[in-house]
Amino acid sequence: MSIEVRNLNKRFGSFVAVSDVSFTVASGELFALLGPSGCGKTTLLRIIAGLETQDSGTVLLSGEDATTQDVRQRGVGFVFQHYALFRHMTVFDNVAFGLDVRPRERRPSKAEISRRVHDLLGLVQLDYLHDRYPTQLSGGQRQRVALARALAVEPKVLLLDEPFGALDANVRRDLRRWLRRLHHDIKLTSVFVTHDQEEAFDLADRVVIMNRGQIEQEGRPAAVVDDPATPFVMNFVGNVNRFVGTVSAGRGHFGDFAVDYPAHTAADAHAAAAYARPHELRVSRTDAGNGFWTALAHVTPAGPVVRLELKTDDGRLVNVDLARSDFDDLDVRPGDRLHVSPQRVRVFLE
Repeated sequence: MSIEVRNLNKRFGSFVAVSDVSFTVASGELFALLGPSGCGKTTLLRIIAGLETQDSGTVLLSGEDATTQDVRQRGVGFVFQHYALFRHMTVFDNVAFGLDVRPRERRPSKAEISRRVHDLLGLVQLDYLHDRYPTQLSGGQRQRVALARALAVEPKVLLLDEPFGALDANVRRDLRRWLRRLHHDIKLTSVFVTHDQEEAFDLADRVVIMNRGQIEQEGRPAAVVDDPATPFVMNFVGNVNRFVGTVSAGRGHFGDFAVDYPAHTAADAHAAAAYARPHELRVSRTDAGNGFWTALAHVTPAGPVVRLELKTDDGRLVNVDLARSDFDDLDVRPGDRLHVSPQRVRVFLE
């Protein structure tokens, strides 16, 4: 099932939660809504599910207007951040719940329900825990039970709201791998909400980045990382260094370095900022040209990468990521002078 969102708007009193949002999710796609808390992504997910009603705009499911449809008619499965499992029910009964409460004419037989539940528990690798209660499970196991329960009703669309937000980092990483494999097997159209960039880029086929109820950028993860469309995306997606300056006559000037900026050919200067990722800065003991001098303030080993915190002569901090072998070759200590030359920057007018 495809999902099309057209010009959605939603307010809560004077607060604008969603403002003129439009996008399309292809059938079988794994799609992420990414952004900081309060940006409108969960409200948007709830509108798609039918749990919230938009003020204006349209949600189409497989090309059909779903505005007047309730949750059951839309055929969605919803997985909440905090599992929402019934504590007094076993794992088996939790997964079977959506089938057990169907009207009699639509309810499968007990044998069919049992077969489907055990199949799903096998799919999420928890069949051996079918008679346990939620309090006897780990957080990761409870989240997989919640996913099996959402799948039991055979939804046309799977919606996940911060599905791994309550789990520790190692469990989140394992569940991401597992969910990626599961989606590859079942090809169910899925939309998930997250504020975790790594999670979104690891899982999603495409990503929408939201800010203050609006879409800042939409695209494949690699495109969003490599070519941020706005300063907000540049800052939100990964660590970044920001340099203040001006642009004029097709050049940007940022302290002791300059870059081409053909988008602004006027002779008069316009305020601008240049952004560079920590791995896009080159450091050396000698003046490499088109750069600036710093002092090494702090070194943080991080596996195969070494993170340097440098301080410019006017007190600004600059972060640089180096491969461990390059750091070893550099042979520096805190306090040493290092020259920094940006290898790639993105310039945005202020």
